[in-house]
Parts: sequence; structure tokens; C-alpha cells
Amino acid sequence: MKAKSLKQLIQSIDVLRVVGDTSIMISQLTCDSRTASEGSLFVAVRGVAVDAHQFIPAVVEAGAAAVVCEELPQQLSPSVTYVLVECCTVALARLASQWYDNPSSHLKLVGVTGTNGKTTTATLLYEMANLMGYKAGLLSTVRNIIDKRVEPAKQTTPDQLTLNRLLHDMVEAGCDYAFMEVSSHACSQHRIDGLTFAGGIFTNLTRDHLDYHGTVDNYINAKKMFFDSLPSDAFAIINIDDKVGKVMVQNTKASVYSYSLRQLADYKCRVIEDRLDGTTLNINGTELNVLFTGRFNAYNLTSVYAASLLLGWDKDEVLVKMSQLVPVAGRFQTMRSPRGYTAIVDYAHTPDALVNVLDAANEVMNGRGTLITVCGCGGNRDSGKRPIMAREAALRSGKLILTSDNPRYEDPDAILRDMEKGLPDDKRSITLMITDRLQAIKTACQLAQPGDVVIVAGKGHEDYQEIQGVKHHFDDSEVIAQIFDSEK
Repeated sequence: MKAKSLKQLIQSIDVLRVVGDTSIMISQLTCDSRTASEGSLFVAVRGVAVDAHQFIPAVVEAGAAAVVCEELPQQLSPSVTYVLVECCTVALARLASQWYDNPSSHLKLVGVTGTNGKTTTATLLYEMANLMGYKAGLLSTVRNIIDKRVEPAKQTTPDQLTLNRLLHDMVEAGCDYAFMEVSSHACSQHRIDGLTFAGGIFTNLTRDHLDYHGTVDNYINAKKMFFDSLPSDAFAIINIDDKVGKVMVQNTKASVYSYSLRQLADYKCRVIEDRLDGTTLNINGTELNVLFTGRFNAYNLTSVYAASLLLGWDKDEVLVKMSQLVPVAGRFQTMRSPRGYTAIVDYAHTPDALVNVLDAANEVMNGRGTLITVCGCGGNRDSGKRPIMAREAALRSGKLILTSDNPRYEDPDAILRDMEKGLPDDKRSITLMITDRLQAIKTACQLAQPGDVVIVAGKGHEDYQEIQGVKHHFDDSEVIAQIFDSEK
């Protein structure tokens, strides 16, 4: 980016006090003291673990031209301009947008929030835009895409600087639209402040991230912040079958639209026939076949249909393109064994997501064959959901294997013991505990007979397993493909 004057940059933020010259030119915007150099503007963000105010002397020594802070240092350098603000996190978001020439205002940006379905919904909207002939960008848990160029994703919603840089790259690439997942962390940490959204979608809300938010109410309020911030010319699409759907838009200025599978709504969907290789849906009176399975995917597709129409795309063409959409990697990814059983890889890592996937499989199987489930829970995360997930899996499976997910810094056997506490007494006989994930998947496939379904849940698209802080290559679908090769 070209150098910008400090005066121009700070017009975007609420300034309490300035000490120094604002006419100076800024060559770099950073919140990482290690990257500060001659002419930098350093924003001293107070993080969860580290307060960057302690690094102000180091960035001054490195040649930084200006510092944005919530508290002035005791010793002020005459060669540095200090900008005092109430919240550096908010300031960073707005400065990042200004630094990258407000890229979101040059795109039709749609955000998707909720516990489950964010990745699928955002990705399918990106694919829809491509099928409709538009250039688009995607910011998701799985990957970030600038038109057709793919960048690996490190987190669901990037930090403020990375987010605006990616949006700027999309503008430079000629994109008309951008679709992004909006996580609860991103809302509470003000990562999306300063962005201009054309619309927002709420998928659903169930227990998740309580290790960070503390309570369900805090989690709800973090999600709600996104809709509170939408402008009056934006749209807000809510799942009214979810009990907090209407809560999300209580204070929004945006135009509100609803979608549902169970009640009257602006966009109403009905599942006519469900199969392992697809579903027949009726959306607002029109029947169509899609390559997706399960009611949860019917919800995702209905929100995609609603957003497509609200973006102004032709209804008939949208319906045609929806039938061409394919499932996202690791989201109810179906694989057929040479021995006649089916394996499904899914990212389900919350109780509700796991219930959705297992219910979808059971509905399609309709009592034919055995459902064999492989699942675990991540370490250093909300431990309260572990017994819940084991219980829900046991109640919906013919056979259950509890195994390791991403144990991170926890003892994987201890995680399994937490899960075991949720098993109903009459389901313990159908349950195996196999800590090694590879062996767990192999065992499930060995147990499967023709007509059975094996569901491997929890990791989906992830191609690693994190153990004691080290990421080891591990891909559920890759493992299953290797097992199928050995069966030939």
C-alpha cells in the first residue's frame, strides 16, 4: 500500500487526544511489534494473553512514526506522534479498513453467522456467484479465495489487518461479491468493525465456545452484535425455526427476512425425498433436486436461495444453479466402499451438529443397515459438551466408537473418560473406546457390512491432528480412501 498521512488515517477513529504531528506520512500499519519499522503506525492492542502497550518502547526504538494506544507511556519520544483512543481493538479495525481504501464498500459483502452451517452457506454462495457468472471472494474456515486464487485459512474470521487485506485483494481482482463466515470471536473482538455489509445470514445457535464466552447469553450477544451493526440498506436473513432467530434481529436496522422448514416464512422449504446421494426439495412452491443430504443442508440451501434473490439474481437461473452445487469438503462428504457400505466424513463437532448428521443418516437409512459412528472431542475446549456428544451419538447409533479428535495439550484418554460419563447404561455394550483415531476408523470399516453407514465426525476438512501443540498430518477422508483401496 502507498503511504498515507496520519491525519487521513485517524479520521476513521474516535480520538481522545493527540500528542505530536498528524501531518506525518505512514508507511506501514501494524499491531505486531516485531514487524514495526521506520514510518510505521503501531496499534497497541490489549489481547487476551498479552498487552501490546508493553512493546511501545521497542517499536519507538525500531523507528515507528506513530502509536495508537489506550494509555500514554510515561516517557514520550519527541519524534513519535501518540494517538490516544478508548479501545485499540476497535481503532485497529477501522484503521485497517482506511489503510486498504475501505475495500468492503466496493463489494457486495455478505456475512454468515451461527453455530453450524457457516462454512457450507458461505461457500455455496461463493459457488453460486461463480455459476451466475460473477467474480467473487470467500473467507471461510476451510480456505480463503480471491476470485480463483486460494489462500489457506488460519482462523474462521481473520484478524482486522488480514481481513481488510484480503478484501482489498478481491477488489483488485475485480470481484463483485464477497462471502464470509462471521465467528462469535470476531464479533466480540471487533474484527468486523468498519466493514460495510450488504447482508447477513443467521443459521442457528447451539452450545459452543463456552470456554471463551463463559455463558450462552454472552455467546448469543456476540452473534447479535453482527446484526446490530448492519446498515439500513442491508438485508438480514434469519432461521425462524431456531429459538433465537428473532432475537438476533431485535435491534437491527437492516430489512429482515425469514426462512423455515417448519412454519410460514418469506422463504419456505419442504423436504420431499431424502437420499444418501441427494434430496428433492420444494422451495417456495418450486421443486428441485440437490446433491445434498439432510434437513440441516435443506436449511443451508434455503438461506442460499434467499440471499441469492435478495442480491438481485434471477430466480429461475438461481434454481437451475442450485441443482449444480456440490457439497463442501468434509461436510457430509459421502464415500462408497467396494464392499457395499457407505462412509460419511463430517465436521460435526458440537452436540447439535452431530445430532443433525446422525438424524440425517438414520432418516435416509430408514431402519435398513447399521449406523456406525466414530467421534471424539477436542482438547482445551468446552469440556461440558463431551458427555452430551457421547450420549447423543450413542442414542442414534447401532455401534459407537469414541476416539481422539484434536487433543491439543490434554490427555486424549482423559477426554474419552469425560465422554464416557454421558453414555446411557444400555448403550455401553455397543460402544468401543479406541484412542488412536486411525485404528478407530479402521475398526469401524471392518465392522461395517453391506448396507451399513459409517460416520466419521469431528474433523471434516482438517488435514491434521494436533497433539501436544504439534500438528501431525491426518485426513479422515484420505484414511477412508486408503481403506477402500485395500478392500478392492
